[in-house]
Amino acid sequence: MGKKTKKIFKIITGVVIFFTLPSMLLFGFLYFKYNEPLPNGIEGPQADALANKMLDALNSEAYQNTNYLEWTFKKRRHYEWNKEKNTCTVFWKEYKVVLNLSDYFKSEVFIHNFRSENDMVADLRNKAIGYFENDSFWLVAPYKVFDKGTKRAIVKTENNKEALLVTYTSGGSTPGDSYLWHLDDNGMPTHFQMWVDILPIDGLSATWSDWITTESGAQLPTFHKFLFFGLELDGVKGKE
Repeated sequence: MGKKTKKIFKIITGVVIFFTLPSMLLFGFLYFKYNEPLPNGIEGPQADALANKMLDALNSEAYQNTNYLEWTFKKRRHYEWNKEKNTCTVFWKEYKVVLNLSDYFKSEVFIHNFRSENDMVADLRNKAIGYFENDSFWLVAPYKVFDKGTKRAIVKTENNKEALLVTYTSGGSTPGDSYLWHLDDNGMPTHFQMWVDILPIDGLSATWSDWITTESGAQLPTFHKFLFFGLELDGVKGKE
């Protein structure tokens, strides 16, 4: 290996270490600080009662009567969800996808407001499905604790309070994900911990805060703090 080649190799190696070492150190710090095993909980009527206490605090009846939801996720994607028709229009960049939530294959894809039937349709439709499943969860997850395929259990926390562990055994993008809901004394969710396939660290926490009461009476969050990041939901609306 010549001197010039060695020098180039050393420069490349230095650049790689410069960019990857801080990331590795940060990941290691976060892993040892936050990583937790999935807690064991007790299933049964008491767990369901705690779930219902949370739903009562949220006025879930108003949410069930809400037929239209609208919001923007992190200023990147906009949603107009018609629960009554079971459709949701997803907007991002120059794309618009009208998702048919009863039959995804009947969804319509638009590029620059022109309906598309080219090779991009399947890819854009699948992107819209993934976006909707993720971004709507950050809006309405507390109302999904009795969804089909869910299991509920009570977990005793370190301060001897009761938390609600919800596991999704089917449905969505990643069945098997679990969320531990921490509630205040009135049953209102303050934050949850996540054991999800998409995250490399188990037990990470995200807040549920800045709640608003929509026109329909449903209570919805507009902000989540996740590690060092903020997840903003703007223009949140709910109508009957």
